Amino acid sequence: MTVTGTTDRMTRLLALVPYLTARPEGVALAEAARDFSVTERQLRNDLELLWMCGLPGHGPGDLIDLSFEGDRVRVTFTAGMVRPLRLTTDEAVALVVALRTLLELPGLAERAAVSTALAKVSAAAGHAAEVTPVAVSVDAREETLAVVRDALERKRALHLHYYVPTRDERTERTVDPMRLLLVEGRWYLEAWCRRSEGVRLFRLDRVDDVAVLDEPAAPPPQAHERDVQNGIYQPEAGSPAVRLRLDRSARWVADYYPVDTTSPVDDPPGGLAVTLRTADLAWARRLVASLGGGATVDEPAELAAQVASDARAALARYGVEVPSATEGTG
Repeated sequence: MTVTGTTDRMTRLLALVPYLTARPEGVALAEAARDFSVTERQLRNDLELLWMCGLPGHGPGDLIDLSFEGDRVRVTFTAGMVRPLRLTTDEAVALVVALRTLLELPGLAERAAVSTALAKVSAAAGHAAEVTPVAVSVDAREETLAVVRDALERKRALHLHYYVPTRDERTERTVDPMRLLLVEGRWYLEAWCRRSEGVRLFRLDRVDDVAVLDEPAAPPPQAHERDVQNGIYQPEAGSPAVRLRLDRSARWVADYYPVDTTSPVDDPPGGLAVTLRTADLAWARRLVASLGGGATVDEPAELAAQVASDARAALARYGVEVPSATEGTG
């Protein structure tokens, strides 16, 4: 027995009547099943369900009517369901842009399939896909992406200046590129970092400067590509967990910094609890201070005490004494 998801079946049901309407002489059940990538039995079940669909009131004259002649079927009354599903202009253009971006990925395994899909969608979109202005943002400067691609294609090492947000530090390092990744609209370079002596992921929008070196990229034998099936971010082993409660004005922290978990909270109203990891609690202390009261430290206790102490010291300069119960508030 073939089981299909509710969403898939609903999409198929909405498409079946226009499909049959376009074939007034009827179509073989086997052919229709192939076109919809289902078994003949599933297709018959769908057709039987369509028989019970129609205009409000559901009188015999308002229901969709089908005619079976041997192994062929045709629709004799559509109940108004004659327009095929279509992409809007914005949907079509967005899909074209996404497919073109995917084709630019080095080492794409299903390039032929993506090219075929792009050709079909572009043809269906017609003139709109060619002339509609589209701004594509993948959180990386085009010049940086071009330089990294060049290094990968020519198998050359890179020298880059990179900002590490969890340490609020700009670093300089030489890396041996391994691959490019596009995850949730952001480009990442996976490379062997000679400074750290390990495989690292570099978000391209945090690369301040990059240059291709006149030396080959030579990742050592122990350099293996990460498994990113469970997410791009993998905290360093041993880094302490920092749990913050953010108010509405500080929710952007969860988008900008790599976090382990996020969950909505009622205190503060509309707030967000996040857990991130950093080996540098001094950086976390500065982050909370920069949020101007928009974050509360739940753990670790050491960081909460430091933040509370900073807040009391700052208020004391204005002659305000704060009781210890406010510890943890940024």
